[in-house]
Amino acid sequence: MSRKTSTRRGPGRPPDASADRRGRALDAALDCYVRRGIAVTTLRDIAAEADVTPALLHYYFGDAAGLQQAVIDERLMPVFADIRETLLGMPDAALRLVLVAFVEHICALIGRHPWLPALWIREVLSEGGALRDLMLSRLAPEISAVLVARIAAEQAAGRLNQQLDPRLLMVSLVGLTLFPAAGLPIWQQLFDRGPLGVDDIRAHALALVERGLELPA
Repeated sequence: MSRKTSTRRGPGRPPDASADRRGRALDAALDCYVRRGIAVTTLRDIAAEADVTPALLHYYFGDAAGLQQAVIDERLMPVFADIRETLLGMPDAALRLVLVAFVEHICALIGRHPWLPALWIREVLSEGGALRDLMLSRLAPEISAVLVARIAAEQAAGRLNQQLDPRLLMVSLVGLTLFPAAGLPIWQQLFDRGPLGVDDIRAHALALVERGLELPA
């Protein structure tokens, strides 16, 4: 008579705890945040989306706040760090090249992270959004300061329309990229002129930046 092997697990790391499961949990959290909102999303919602148990999420992240912080640190911060490094790495470039780089990077990020526009609208721009304070304190200030300073310098040198507000020109760049991307399902139904996607948003924004502003090359 054969002995039955015990399936009980001793204390310590779960046998199926892996980077793949943890990464899937982070992605599932993002999906839930975009669809439901951060404030109403529970660990149970995320566990169901990731096809794991709530206990496993507790093991990885502790609680809902710990999971949210992990999403911020491992999903959101790298996105904005990419933009920041690009802009800070162009201190002597012409404004036209800086604006083109901004548009290119935003559109590339949207292509790689389709969740970004919807999360921006829901959790940053909407009143009570869970990420608004984070955006104002950690993610956006340096990027905003660099762009606004470069725009103001071009105006001071007489190379840019003096009637433009440097602050609102930066906002306009966001309006040319993140906003239309967030509304793509609506625009695709509204305009019956073939497919509309991120590449179209990119081409339109670059045409305005490169020719509409009439900036020197």
